[in-house]
Amino acid sequence: MTRQVFSLILVLLLFCMSVGAVGCRLETRPLQDGQDEILEPEDPEVPQVPGDLAAPEGEEPSLRVYIAEKGSVENMSMEDYIEGVVAAEMDPNWPVESLAAQAIIARTFTLQKIAETGGVPGRNAHASSDIEEFQAYNPEEITANVRSAVEESRGLVIVRGGEFIRAWFHAYGGTQTAEADEGLNFQGGNPEYIHIVKSPGTDIIPEEERDWEASFPLTRLRQAVQEITGTDPGPVEEVAIAEKGPSGRAVLFEVNDTRVNAPELRLELGSTEMRSTLLSSIDIEGEQVVMEGTGFGHGVGMCQWGARALAERGMDPQDIVDYFYRDVELAKLWD
Repeated sequence: MTRQVFSLILVLLLFCMSVGAVGCRLETRPLQDGQDEILEPEDPEVPQVPGDLAAPEGEEPSLRVYIAEKGSVENMSMEDYIEGVVAAEMDPNWPVESLAAQAIIARTFTLQKIAETGGVPGRNAHASSDIEEFQAYNPEEITANVRSAVEESRGLVIVRGGEFIRAWFHAYGGTQTAEADEGLNFQGGNPEYIHIVKSPGTDIIPEEERDWEASFPLTRLRQAVQEITGTDPGPVEEVAIAEKGPSGRAVLFEVNDTRVNAPELRLELGSTEMRSTLLSSIDIEGEQVVMEGTGFGHGVGMCQWGARALAERGMDPQDIVDYFYRDVELAKLWD
């Protein structure tokens, strides 16, 4: 090995150590003349675009989108669809870098769902504008800011182990994000790329967006528990958190003697009223159950307010993705 090659390897090793790069590696192989060649880290294993999205390899696919407001299915290019999703899911006036991170996540979410279930087969579509079926979609909110963000991230998706990740996201994670089983009652074990991180959004979110309070009639709570568990808890006299997850979110509530899953109860009571399962108090006051908490959404994956805060600190879309999802890579599927 020549002195020049040895020096180059030493410099690169010191660089990796200084930045703390996860998985940063150098490999060498002997050349016939006795010198070593430095090999670059391998590119991520790229999953195939789902076969139902017919397009030549390396070219942007098109998809069928069910427009719930019209009751019809429309054909559109993937990037046109992603523009409408980003415009609906995040404030179009936010920094382009945070919007680009949202575009990468929306693109990944879309392809993962299509690969797993075909999208929305009941609608004969790959996607739907009904948020209970898929993602939000609103082309009327598309701005130049949104177009720039989608173009900047064009074709980029998040992968791990040659597969699209489950690219969950939410509005605000409260003090910290959640694991999938506690935040979503996900029945598959918490994916390794989902982890708990502090939400940088806490530093910038307005107080009225950060914290919430909601009241529900005891009769409504009783009915919700019965709908979920199939058991009538009877007239509600006691309500408490029976179990919390690692992020501090409620996992189980106990209503009288009946235990009920917290994420399911949130959806049954209304996810825009009971905005999260990260509660600071729960009490019975008269004929109402009163909850106070922080956060908005299930808390899993990318926190949108956190993405905005990171963008305002100068982070690029990949930095933002890497903050919220552990040990993942970006892959470009089309130009």
